[in-house]
Amino acid sequence: MEQQITSKEKILKKVRAGLINKSKSSFHNIDLESNVFTRPQGETYSEMFVKGFTEAGGQFVYCDNRFDCIDKLIDFLEQRKLKFLFCREEGLQDLLNDSGITFYSKNDTIEKIQVSITSCEAMLAATGSIMVSSNQQTRVMSIWPPVHIVIAYRSQVVLDMKESFQVLRNKYGRNIPSLISYITGIGCTSDFPAEVEGQLPEVVMGAQGPLELILFLIDDRKQD
Repeated sequence: MEQQITSKEKILKKVRAGLINKSKSSFHNIDLESNVFTRPQGETYSEMFVKGFTEAGGQFVYCDNRFDCIDKLIDFLEQRKLKFLFCREEGLQDLLNDSGITFYSKNDTIEKIQVSITSCEAMLAATGSIMVSSNQQTRVMSIWPPVHIVIAYRSQVVLDMKESFQVLRNKYGRNIPSLISYITGIGCTSDFPAEVEGQLPEVVMGAQGPLELILFLIDDRKQD
């Protein structure tokens, strides 16, 4: 009786054959080091990032310094009547405590949270994306609450993904965080294919996360 071979075994067999019988590459002298993205003339990395970030649906708040950031954050929370703020990072908790902003940090309170606040690892000028990791407790913080606020510094803006990983290596060495994510604007159902071929999907903003992504960017250097 002929033994049945599963799909998984067939794939593994092809992989093993490919590793044993390696073919020579027909592509030579490929440049894998140069950056794919370039900065437009007269535009800084920060300007590139803000342009891409807002085009993707993010909201941007410029802060001249930390004190300006606190003032604008308090104004924002009061104007929007947001009382249930969630924050888990010690550095940000100190900032909130010093400014008199009430926040929560226990899991048993997360269901009523209106807004989360986190920092980030880097911001990518090429795509307008924000890089976060498990060190910012972002497994829940960037998905569950309807409003996600990120407090970051202009010096954290880098060109692309390659440079953002270098930031991680410089900061953590071999202890790279277990989760690394790139947030590019507000997720919506149009990011997924339509259920019926040839028919556009219904657009629902915030389908995979917050309805609003707001960046408070502190200008800790006046030039790139």
